[in-house]
Amino acid sequence: MSARPLRRLAPLILKVVVSVGLLALLFTQTDVATLWARIRTADPRWLLGALALYGLMILLSTWRWQMLLDTQEVRAPFRFLTASFLVATYFNNFLPSNIGGDVVRIADSARLTGSKTVAGAVVLIDRALGLVALLTVAAAGAALGSRVGVNLPGLEYLWLVAGGAILLGVPLLFMPRLIPGLITPFVRLRPGLLEPRVARLEGTLQRMSRHPIEAGFVFLGGLGVQFLLVAFYMAVARALGAPLPWLAAFVVVPVSFLVQMAPVSMNGFGVREAVFGFFFAQLGLGVDAGLALSLIGQGLIILFSLSGGLVFLFRRHHQH
Repeated sequence: MSARPLRRLAPLILKVVVSVGLLALLFTQTDVATLWARIRTADPRWLLGALALYGLMILLSTWRWQMLLDTQEVRAPFRFLTASFLVATYFNNFLPSNIGGDVVRIADSARLTGSKTVAGAVVLIDRALGLVALLTVAAAGAALGSRVGVNLPGLEYLWLVAGGAILLGVPLLFMPRLIPGLITPFVRLRPGLLEPRVARLEGTLQRMSRHPIEAGFVFLGGLGVQFLLVAFYMAVARALGAPLPWLAAFVVVPVSFLVQMAPVSMNGFGVREAVFGFFFAQLGLGVDAGLALSLIGQGLIILFSLSGGLVFLFRRHHQH
């Protein structure tokens, strides 16, 4: 194998090594028989409830996307966007990175906006507002989590990170004329290619700045998404008979999502389980309970995302 393909494969190989290594380490620190007993005796009613909560999260996420497209005067059918979001979820879970789903959403919504730049900007803003919502929920959870024994050095600084993201993002969102000045050095590298795209990006933000109420609702929807994800994991915990307190869940779940954003593992495997195991050990619930919760939760998410694979196959069949 030549050096160039090997360099391309190196990040993927590193992710596999990190994921497998962390999972192997965690399995050596837990009673596998107890872990399997928890999984085998999980209450299917709570698991079905968890799947329903995840479905609600998908619908709320789709609504946020639709509202952002509305600010661009693009009337996107909710059914079309839901199908696209399901396909994106499928690719996010079966590709080694989370950008595959964004590519699907951009390609689909570009058919409606008439511009990949506009479609990409909308998805990027959706992601950014969702990240701020995640930071806000994590910061609030960290402030309250100490009451139930959840402590992690540095969690108290999440409010600073969330506040900084808001202070940086609001001016860019509502004063889009700042954008060209900030990225001028990059535009000069490829002016013919980048200048029209920057202009379309600025136009996208200008249209959005005329709809502050809608942007606020999208942010509130992002908070709702995080609450539903916490509720999803709480339902899985109930299925496994793990007495996870609500306040603790509002720390464990958001922090696990934040940590998974680091591109060092295969779709968060290993890293996510390490976060759950660490916090569950602090709570006295046992590493095996945290490991079971993380694995079953991700298993349900993968199971749900298969619906996106079916939608993808159905669309390809009708396109041909």
